[in-house]
Amino acid sequence: MSFTLRERARYAFDNTLAKGTIALIAWLAIVSLLGIALIAGLVVLTGAHPPDGEELSFIEAAWGNLMRTLDAGTMGGDEGWLFRGWMFLVTLLGIFILSTLIGVLSSGLEGQLDNLRKGRSRVVEQDHTVILGWSEQVFPIISELVEANASRRSACIVLLGEKDKVEMDDAIAEAVDDTKTTRVVCRNGSPRSLHDLYVAGIDSARSIIIVAPENEEGEKSADPDVDVIKSLLAITNNPNRKQSPYHIVAEIRDPKNFAVAQMVGKDEVELVLVGDLVARIMAQTCRQSGLSVVYTELLDFGGDEIYFKEEPALVGKTYADALHAYEDCAVIGMTKPGRPPMLNPATDTSIEAGDKVIVVAEDDNAIKLGASPAPANAAAIVAAGEHVAQPERSLILGWNWRAPAVINELDNYVPPGSTIHVVADSESAEETIRSECGALKRQKLQFRRADTTDRRVLDALKVHSYDHVIVLCYSDTLDVQKADAITLITLLHLRDIADKTKQRIPVVSEMLDIKNRALAEVTRADDFIVSDKLVSLMLSQISENKELNKVFAELFSSEGSEIYLKPATQYVTTNVPLTFSTVVAAAAQRSESAFGYKLAAQSSDPSKSYGVVVNPDKSASVTFGPHDKIIVLAEN
Repeated sequence: MSFTLRERARYAFDNTLAKGTIALIAWLAIVSLLGIALIAGLVVLTGAHPPDGEELSFIEAAWGNLMRTLDAGTMGGDEGWLFRGWMFLVTLLGIFILSTLIGVLSSGLEGQLDNLRKGRSRVVEQDHTVILGWSEQVFPIISELVEANASRRSACIVLLGEKDKVEMDDAIAEAVDDTKTTRVVCRNGSPRSLHDLYVAGIDSARSIIIVAPENEEGEKSADPDVDVIKSLLAITNNPNRKQSPYHIVAEIRDPKNFAVAQMVGKDEVELVLVGDLVARIMAQTCRQSGLSVVYTELLDFGGDEIYFKEEPALVGKTYADALHAYEDCAVIGMTKPGRPPMLNPATDTSIEAGDKVIVVAEDDNAIKLGASPAPANAAAIVAAGEHVAQPERSLILGWNWRAPAVINELDNYVPPGSTIHVVADSESAEETIRSECGALKRQKLQFRRADTTDRRVLDALKVHSYDHVIVLCYSDTLDVQKADAITLITLLHLRDIADKTKQRIPVVSEMLDIKNRALAEVTRADDFIVSDKLVSLMLSQISENKELNKVFAELFSSEGSEIYLKPATQYVTTNVPLTFSTVVAAAAQRSESAFGYKLAAQSSDPSKSYGVVVNPDKSASVTFGPHDKIIVLAEN
């Protein structure tokens, strides 16, 4: 097909205009110069000039035309109708050119401001943290990173999400009161786009956190793992990626996708399996009042956290010696080069060069070997006795996709002969139980379909007769606020039943929105599991130290040592003042690592962390009552 010269010229002109504001200004300049030169030539050829003046050269005529183009008032003093006519044309050309130029500049400036508002400019930062994906999880992550960065003079968090930049800025400003020394920079874009990842500056980032994004309705996307895996692919398989490895932390919800995500990210990614994590925490905390407070204390940056420290002064000594080596730090394990972390190893495990102790401390600067704590009071230590576990009765009220994992995980902890009763208003629950919970070994399961907010249903269940009650939210079928509202109603009924029967009902409840936790606290439930917040806390911790992922995997696993709250009467004499170093010594005799306690008298006081004290000074005096608990790492 042949094209005419006019079509080719028009096509080339259109392509030039499409290049933006600079191209438009260039065309205006060309048109202006051509118009000025043309009329200057006509002035010279026609001999037009003021009556009392000399004939103008081309240069003089062109200069006069330029002045009249820039300032229409210049022609006010012109004389001679021929000269006035040409100058009038020049002035009209100037008015057209200037008005068009003003419009082009205004439109171009507006476009640039719009791009800035959308957050499309590249981030120029070093050693920052990048969060990929927008959801409610980003708020606790940002809050925790702000706390972690408090000791740094200038820190930066870059958030890349598929949401308007201004909306993200406003939402973060409302949710995070004070960012302290940390700047939060938002950019609009897709975490799966190579160009948008370049805009977020991932190559110069200290760490990258990938969260499951929300859809346009503000809910988790239908298959969030696919989005996370695509983001991993975009980062690790980028042909222009940096040579050094990335430090990526990502959440995966479906266990079936874990292996694929691991293949994509390889050694550069630390994966957090969300469904199993929350199920394990709920299974553990429902059996031990106060355990979720311990987990929250270890996972957030506001109090005590887990650190690794190489101590040359401990080389040649044993783990038992390390337990008493710090006054204001609690030792819970150790690592050896090239091997997984060992939580609560045998007390005679030797510490060699290159080994690190795993400690619970207020800050990494607080990990210092100092004067030996007060010696243990051997007379106050109680001899270890045998404890025979009795079958337990558990009740689950409500249903969501985590329920089968909670049931299966609970089977790893309860004694043989235990029972679990599930009551939920769900069409698919019974079929799911048959297909996913058929291998229970220690407990028998019963299911009943009923409305968990119906008081008659709860009264008929005699909930006070159960050892543990778990309240799950209907997150699969309801929005966040509606699901939390049903949970709150159920909790209020449970509180009223406890008051009227004058019996304690140990309750663990799941809350989706952290803002609803304050409302739930009036129900006096023993523990609250805010699912997304706990996941966010863990993602934040691992982004600061990737070694923690293996520690958390060990800590929340049913294998090896886990956190238990055991009666103080099993360790020390009650109603007698003693130091916490005595408790550490008593636990060590049982091959356990003690790092805190829970006071029953404060179990209903949120301002005192429900009586939970993590990492107390070993020389501090404390008097335990018959209902107080010791927080230990133990095999069982």
